Order: sequence, then structure tokens, then C-alpha cells
Amino acid sequence: DIIVSQAEIDALRAELGLDKPFFFQYLDWLGRALQGNLGFSYMVKKPVVEALWEGLPGTVLLSLASLFMMMVVSIPAGIYSAVKRGSVVDNIVRVFTFMGVSMPGFWVGLMLLWIFGLKLDLLPIGGEISLETLIMPSLTLAIAMASKYTRQVRTAILEELHQDYVVGARARGMTESHILWKEVLPNAMLPLITLLGLSLGNLLGGAAVIEMVFQWPGLGRLAIEAITYRDFQLVQGVVVWIALMYMVINLVVDMSYNHLDPRLRKVR
Repeated sequence: DIIVSQAEIDALRAELGLDKPFFFQYLDWLGRALQGNLGFSYMVKKPVVEALWEGLPGTVLLSLASLFMMMVVSIPAGIYSAVKRGSVVDNIVRVFTFMGVSMPGFWVGLMLLWIFGLKLDLLPIGGEISLETLIMPSLTLAIAMASKYTRQVRTAILEELHQDYVVGARARGMTESHILWKEVLPNAMLPLITLLGLSLGNLLGGAAVIEMVFQWPGLGRLAIEAITYRDFQLVQGVVVWIALMYMVINLVVDMSYNHLDPRLRKVR
């Protein structure tokens, strides 16, 4: 066993600033953080900012892939389910979305690993970032999101179809396809943009459980490992990153409303 002397412990505490009162520790960290210095990670033996930048590409790639899969499925399914309300297809879509929302993400990931990775041997279980290793983790995230957003799109379309301007458009002889794609859909998508921004902020913060299940090299996995090794500097860095992502994306979403909603431009 390695025996560490009390002098070495005290020297390390002084180096990390842990010998100061908590309030002064926080002020020191805040002053460095405002200058872009989030400290040094003793887990990966490099500055925290550098460790975050190395984990960022994997998280961004996983986030964009899962969002793309989600939108490809949820928007058409939600629109068709709303237009065909009460039909067999609508009932099937509602059943599948209920199942998708109810299933835990880690369980879905394990099932995909077991079926496509072990039993069928179609996809690699883990490895470096590639198109093949990206499919299962992004699909796992997309299943839950697509289930939720399909229901949201369906509800938004149904609400818009009962608005007075739709009745007026039909009275003026507009076709149903024109009403749906030119009038209803743009108005129905506006409230969903906020939810989409929140989902993107959450994903860019790192989908920790999914990244750990698939051993995906991203910020979520980095955060879990930092917590496990009690690398508090790195944990603080990840928390700051998540907070910044939420703030920036919410700001972008709010600013985009002025360009997407003509009613706001008219009021202004």
C-alpha cells in the first residue's frame, strides 16, 4: 500500500485551494471561470476546458443524429394521426407512442445491444465514433423523443384544426392540403420549437445514461466518470456547460419567435 504523509496531503490541499474557507474557494473558482479557466482535472490529467472540448464532438454528433431521427418520425406521424383522428392508424400511433414514452431509455438501449449487437451481430457494441456505433445510441434517444413529440404534434395540429381561421379558409374554398401545410402547420410548430430547444439543450449537456450504456465518448459519460472519481473540478465544468447550453439555446429560441411568428412582428 502507498502511504501518503500528512505533509503531502496538506501540500495538495494548498495547491487545490482546499485549505481556504468555502466562500473564498468559490470566489477563486468564479474569478478563474470568468477568464475561461475551469481548473485542472486530475482524472484525465488535463485542463477541464480541454477535457470538455474533447467530449463535445461525440455529444454534438449524438444529439443531432437523435434529433434528426426523431423529427423524421414524429412530424409525419403526428400530422397523419391528427388528420386521421379516430382511425385505425391513429390508434396504432397512439399505442406505440404510449409504449415509447413508458419504456426507460437504459432498458431500450440494453435491448438494442442484446438484439442487434449480440444475437444478430449486425452492429458493433462499442468502439470509436463511427456511423455504425452511432446508430444504436441515437436510436435509443430518438425512440423516447419521437414518442413524446408525435403526441405533441398531434395535439397541436388538432387544436389548430378547430380554430376559426381554418373554418374561414374552408369557407373561402381553400383545399385541405393548402390549409394543412400553409396555414395549420406553421402555427402548430411554433410551441414545439420551445420544446425542441429544451431537448437540444438537454442532449448537448450529455445523455449520461445512454452514453454509459453504449460507452459513447461524450460529455455525459465524462460527467459520470468524474463523479465516480470525485473529480470535482471536472464535475463543476460539466455543470457550467449544461447551464450555458440551456441559456444560449433558450435565448436563440426566444429570438427566433420574432422571425417565425408574424403576429409578433406586427405587434412590434
